[in-house]
Amino acid sequence: MLRPAFPLLATLLSLCCLTFDALADIKIGVIASSTGVTAVIGIPQKNTVSLLPTEIGGQKVEYVVLDDASDPTNAVTNVKKLLTEHKVDALIGPTTTPAALAILDFVAEAKVPLVTTVGSSAIVLPMDEKKKWVFKTTQNDDLIAEAVIEHMVASGIKTLGFIGFNDPYGENWYKVFAPMAEKAGLKIVANERFTRTDQSVIGQALKIIAAKPDAVFIAATGGPAVLPQATLLEKGYKGRLYQTHGVATNDFIRIGGAKVEGTLMAGGPMLVADDLPASNPIKAVAQGYIKAYDAKFGAGTTSTFGANTWDAGLLLQKAIPVALKKAQPGSAEFRAALREALEQTKELVGAQGVFNMTPQNHNGMDARARVMMTVKNGRWTLIQ
Repeated sequence: MLRPAFPLLATLLSLCCLTFDALADIKIGVIASSTGVTAVIGIPQKNTVSLLPTEIGGQKVEYVVLDDASDPTNAVTNVKKLLTEHKVDALIGPTTTPAALAILDFVAEAKVPLVTTVGSSAIVLPMDEKKKWVFKTTQNDDLIAEAVIEHMVASGIKTLGFIGFNDPYGENWYKVFAPMAEKAGLKIVANERFTRTDQSVIGQALKIIAAKPDAVFIAATGGPAVLPQATLLEKGYKGRLYQTHGVATNDFIRIGGAKVEGTLMAGGPMLVADDLPASNPIKAVAQGYIKAYDAKFGAGTTSTFGANTWDAGLLLQKAIPVALKKAQPGSAEFRAALREALEQTKELVGAQGVFNMTPQNHNGMDARARVMMTVKNGRWTLIQ
């Protein structure tokens, strides 16, 4: 008499298991340099994670945030922990290009999508079997360089000095920028490097000044980018000073003070959101992020680096529901479906630009993701 109950019991147990599987949390690992020399960039990235949704597509989302202390070696340790111990479904970060390049092999081997927030295009180009697992929310160097060079040419600049980090960030910038500048008729008359932890660049600055360039282009990020600019001014340089979007933060102005007044930069529109016309679709998204961040962390504390993490969250919010139709979180199938969904993103408006991904373009930004701006009266101001 009890025998008919056994199939029913088995069915109920099976349904319970399916229910538990359906309720599995999505785990997203985040690596940010919240301490160390690039903390000025990493702190807003870490802070922004607390603003990201804890439920997407009906599934709970857990964020596991680790600090690499601005050290690529620590980034590798962190990514191994996130992949093996936490078994994350996706990754956001890290903060620096050297760290991103250091973790690339591990991400590709594990086949986990990485939405990176670094500047260098080298992390996604040229596309190959490893880089197909990486997506990028910061403008590629060539997109920024194009706008900077156009401004230089329009300003009558003929000769340039270049100084950048002696690491993949600075080297990739020179690799991208130099041929574009030469094609536009600009001549680089001085080419120098420095490390992120240097306390002095007097020697490099004097060499640049001796070459008498009309302008100097500085390829650095965060607080360390202030050093060459301040040194050039202290030694009497009178030409124009351009920076990359690696200084797209109010902290750059706070650290540099009067020494960064007049800095010229092409960067994401979020930093000058209030100056954008109402017709620009990015304006509302950028202002929404600024309002949320400032409400939690203080007025005027937002930076484009935090916005890059916000946009990473927007990309995942769009892709995760698509992936959930194919597989459950925690599985290789889900991670593969998530990668495919990210790659199919079209016209997603973020705080930094509009994203259109393709199999060969895992950045997906166009000219809408950049504007020329300058530091005027202690704030970033749109150049109309």
